[in-house]
Amino acid sequence: MARILAVCKSEEKGTKKESVMEGLLEEEFGLVGDAHADCCTHRQVSLLAIESIDKMRGAGFDVSAGDFAENLTTEGVDLASLPVGTRLSIGQDAILEVTQIGKECHTGCAIFRQVGKCIMPKEGVFARVIHGGVVKAGDELKEQAGLSRGYH
Repeated sequence: MARILAVCKSEEKGTKKESVMEGLLEEEFGLVGDAHADCCTHRQVSLLAIESIDKMRGAGFDVSAGDFAENLTTEGVDLASLPVGTRLSIGQDAILEVTQIGKECHTGCAIFRQVGKCIMPKEGVFARVIHGGVVKAGDELKEQAGLSRGYH
């Protein structure tokens, strides 16, 4: 089962995010209280798989959920293989739509300054909030329409 491992937010852009018990995803806005939440962007929420973070750990870096400025750390889904437009349901109510895979990395982010490399440009996923709801660690993450592509 694919699931959310951590919900993370920060008050400032370009910094690591702190893990919180739960968060509120607001429709067409993002994670309430996070610096990246914005009604006028297609990158309202960021996701990164723990499997990607584990690759960095395996390379000797001391990193954890939120260190790459992702809002949602996932487990059990190959996020980067999901096509743009894929809709993901989280927990009871929330629905995200994948809008972008990867991003151009800027050298000023906290993780790049710490370790000199970042995985978000290739493995990070961005989404907009189609339907809001509470999200917390342990919530099931499912691709809508019952497709199983990307999950293991």
